[in-house]
Amino acid sequence: MSKMTYRGYTAHIQYDDRDSVLVGRVRGIGDIIGFHADTVASLRVAFHEAVDDYLSSCEKLGKEPQCAASGKMMLRVAPEVHRAALIASQAAGTSLNQWAERVLSEAAHAD
Repeated sequence: MSKMTYRGYTAHIQYDDRDSVLVGRVRGIGDIIGFHADTVASLRVAFHEAVDDYLSSCEKLGKEPQCAASGKMMLRVAPEVHRAALIASQAAGTSLNQWAERVLSEAAHAD
């Protein structure tokens, strides 16, 4: 799966073989922002227009646009996982937050 990024929003792109069209959808927010086009260049334009339209609509409605991430996460994990992560972070010479950020980043960018 491919992706595009614009103004802090990331869209995942797929090819719809049935309709012979590229389809994109912004991920990481609850609101639905979708778009499609026949070429990659047209898809990029459609993505930019979709995000700009979303932001404009939110402004007109007096609604705060959703953003993909604030940078704050709260996770609940089993105590043994917490303990193992704490030990791993200490062995790496980093805080648990720094260690978790690195591990999550590596896992998220593994594709």
